[in-house]
Amino acid sequence: MPAMPRALFVYLLLYGGMAVLAGVLAFKQFALGTSGLAVESGILCFLLLVAISSTIAQLYGEGLANRLVLWGFVPLAVSIALIGLVLNLPPSPDMPAANIAAFGTVLSQTPRIMAAGPAAYLVSLLLNVWLFSRLRGKGDKQSGGMGMVVRGAIASAMSQAVDSLIFITLAFYGEFPIRDLLIGQIIAKVTLSIVLVPLLIAGFVALARKLDRAA
Repeated sequence: MPAMPRALFVYLLLYGGMAVLAGVLAFKQFALGTSGLAVESGILCFLLLVAISSTIAQLYGEGLANRLVLWGFVPLAVSIALIGLVLNLPPSPDMPAANIAAFGTVLSQTPRIMAAGPAAYLVSLLLNVWLFSRLRGKGDKQSGGMGMVVRGAIASAMSQAVDSLIFITLAFYGEFPIRDLLIGQIIAKVTLSIVLVPLLIAGFVALARKLDRAA
C-alpha cells in the first residue's frame, strides 16, 4: 500500500481542526477597516478550508478534494454533539458563575444556527472544489501558475457568496430583516476571498511540494 504524501497528511489534520474551530470563532464579528462592514471571525478558518480544498484539488485531484469536504463534516458534527453534551453536564461547584455564563454564551446556539452552519459548509465547499476544477485549463495541471491563482479567487468568491446566502437565510430569515446583514456579509466575504485565498493557495501548493520532496 503506497504511503500517503506528507503534505496531504498535514492538510487533512489542519482541515479537520479548522472545520471545528470555525463555529467557535464565528461568535465574534470584526470590523473591516472604516468601511462600516463587519464579518464573523469564523471566515478566517473558512478561508483556510477553501484554500486547502483547492490545494488538494490542484495537487491530488477533484475526487479527493470532494471526499475531504465530505469527511470534514464528521469532526464538525462530532464537535456539535460534544458541545451539546458538555453544555448539559452539571458544572463544577468550584467554577465561577461568570465563567459558566460566558461558556454558555459563546457555545450555546439555536437549532437553526446549528443546522445552518453545516448546510452552508457542505454546499459552499463542494461548490468551491467544483468551480476550481471546472475552470482548470489544459496547461494548468500541475503548474500552479497565475491560472491557479485566478481560479482560486473566482471559486472562493462565488462559494463564499453562496455560503453567506445559505447561512444567513437559514439561520435568521423571519427573525429580523436580513437584507443589510446579507449584503454586508457577501461583500466582506467576497472581498476577503479575492484578496487572501489566491495567496493562501499559492503558499499551500508550494509548501506541499516542499513537504513531499522532503519525504
